[in-house]
Amino acid sequence: MPELKVLGQEPLPNIPWEDRPNGSDGPLWRYSANPVVPRDLLPTSNSIFNSAVVPFEGRFAGVFRCDDWTRRMELHAGFSDDGISWQLEPRPLEFSCPDPEVGRFVYGYDPRVAKIEGRYYVTWCNWYHGPTIGVGWTDDFRTFHQEENAFLPYNRNGVLFPRKLNGRFAMLSRPSDNGHTPFGDIFYSESPDLTHWGKHRHVMGPVANSWQSTKVGGGPVPVETSEGWLLIYHGVLTSCNGFVYSAGVALLDLDQPWKVVARSAPYVLSPQATYECVGDVPNVVFPCALLCDGPSGRLAIYYGAADTVTGLAFAYAADLVDFAKRHSL
Repeated sequence: MPELKVLGQEPLPNIPWEDRPNGSDGPLWRYSANPVVPRDLLPTSNSIFNSAVVPFEGRFAGVFRCDDWTRRMELHAGFSDDGISWQLEPRPLEFSCPDPEVGRFVYGYDPRVAKIEGRYYVTWCNWYHGPTIGVGWTDDFRTFHQEENAFLPYNRNGVLFPRKLNGRFAMLSRPSDNGHTPFGDIFYSESPDLTHWGKHRHVMGPVANSWQSTKVGGGPVPVETSEGWLLIYHGVLTSCNGFVYSAGVALLDLDQPWKVVARSAPYVLSPQATYECVGDVPNVVFPCALLCDGPSGRLAIYYGAADTVTGLAFAYAADLVDFAKRHSL
C-alpha cells in the first residue's frame, strides 16, 4: 500500500512535540506538562479552553476562548514562540463589521482558525438571537474583520476546510438548539463568497450505545491527506452524571467530503487525566485546533479540558488514518 502523504501542509520544524512515552500504545498521547494553557493566564480569566492556533510568521498565533470573572464568553488573540508558552492579549477581540446588527457582540466562544489563500479566517459560536456561526478574518491577529454570520440560529462548531473546493469555501457545522443541546449531527455546506451558503449535506450522526451516542461535532480544521480528509471530531454520551465529551477520528472523501470513508468506533481521546475530569464542566475533552508538520505528518492537537484549561496531545497523521480504517464502524 502506498505511504500516506499529507497534502497542502508546509514544513513546520518548530512544531511543539514530545516523543511517545514508554508504555503508550494509543493513537495519540498527552503532553507531559499539561495543561499547556492554565485557566488564569490572564488576570481576570476564569477559564481558557476550546481555542484555535496556527503557524504565523515563524511563530504561532491563535484565537482563544476566555471566560472572565463575570463568566462572559470572550475571544482573545494570543502569540507564542514555541506553541507551548503563550501570551494572550489582555483586551478581547473587537471585530470591525459594516453592519452593526451583525457586529453587535453578545458572546463568542469555541473558535477555529483556517488559513485559506494567505488569509486567516476565524469561525466561532456567535450570538444572533441564539447561537450561530460567526465568520471573520485577519491578516495579522491584531485587526479583525467580521463577515455575515454563516447560518441562521441555531448552530455551533463551524469548521472551515483549509482550501476552497471547486472554487467554493467549505464548512462543517452542527445545527443545534438554544441550550446545551442533547442532539447533534455534522453537516457540510459550501459558499462562493462566505455570505451565501448552500449545498448542505449530511456527514455523520451519533452512534447508539457508544461514546458518541448523544451528539457529534467538528473539531480542528481537517487535514488533507492522500487518502482523504482527516477529521478529528468530538462525540458525546449521556451518562448518569451528565455529558461526557471524547474525541474520535474519521476519514472523509477528498472530492465529496460529506461522504465518510472510515470512522473509528473507539475514541482516540477521552477524559481520563485529572484536569480533564475535574473543572467547571467535568469529563470533557474538546479538540479545536491542530498544528501539522507536512513532511513528517506530526500533529500537535490543542483541546479544551473540563471547560477550564487547554491541553495538548501529539499524534502522527498516518497513525490516525490507519486507526480510523482499522477500527471503522
